[in-house]
Amino acid sequence: MSAEESPFKGKTGAQRVLNALGYSLDGLGAGWKNEAAFRQVSMLAVVGIIIAFIAPLHAWARAVVIASHLLTVIVELLNSAVEAAVDHTSLERHVLAKRAKDLGSAAQLICLINLAAMWLLGIFGA
Repeated sequence: MSAEESPFKGKTGAQRVLNALGYSLDGLGAGWKNEAAFRQVSMLAVVGIIIAFIAPLHAWARAVVIASHLLTVIVELLNSAVEAAVDHTSLERHVLAKRAKDLGSAAQLICLINLAAMWLLGIFGA
């Protein structure tokens, strides 16, 4: 889709970057205000990242643990976006709506398992 086809795609350069920053901050605010799971993984990330800096981890382990924490936050934002889009489309129960929401939840579960594995690797690994 070109810029001429959408009224939302007309900005370029610094104005586009500023608009994108505003939308991103709006998204973070909406996630914090409306999504308990986002608040939970965000707080887990804050605590985990602080511990990662304090704990006697190798630099590679610290980086992997921090990246894994940030990944859980990213996936929760995407999961919440899928849920909001599905709910906007229809609040009726539908097998595809359930599948979409379950897939987002599964992605977050895998991220959390990865996070635990990276902490274990960082603490007990070489």
